Amino acid sequence: MKQHTVIDSPYGPLTLVADDGVLCGLYMVGQRHRPPEETFGERDDTAFGEVTDQLKAYFEGELKEFTLELRMSGTPFQRGVWEQLRRIPYGETRSYGELAEALGNAGASRAVGLANGKNPIGIIVPCHRVVGANGSLTGYGGGLDRKQRLLDFESGTALF
Repeated sequence: MKQHTVIDSPYGPLTLVADDGVLCGLYMVGQRHRPPEETFGERDDTAFGEVTDQLKAYFEGELKEFTLELRMSGTPFQRGVWEQLRRIPYGETRSYGELAEALGNAGASRAVGLANGKNPIGIIVPCHRVVGANGSLTGYGGGLDRKQRLLDFESGTALF
């Protein structure tokens, strides 16, 4: 059974979605590849205590690594990419090519980019930490402005 809630964050409202009590979605307003609202289930603002606690600690700069159970639906390749995203340390970035190499397929950087863009649990599965080969900001489902703000926050250079 799916349920959802909406919480405030420094990056705007975040919609959290759980399936049988396990987080399966974190979506920003206007996010590319955001599923339709009617697929999120009933709203329950009491069902996400641990998720909201960890997100609050992250936004306050007290948490660098999330320890939540996640349920991520996707192809085996997508799930492999998303697992690689979870290995990128707080405050660091990796290129699409580096992720492709880590997956054992150096030529798959475009496929990595597509899978990265379909990450259903933004911030917690840190797709914002992926940059172009030259370090430039490229694509982010939540918008490049949010991506830059998240990277600035994690590097300690945020102005908010």
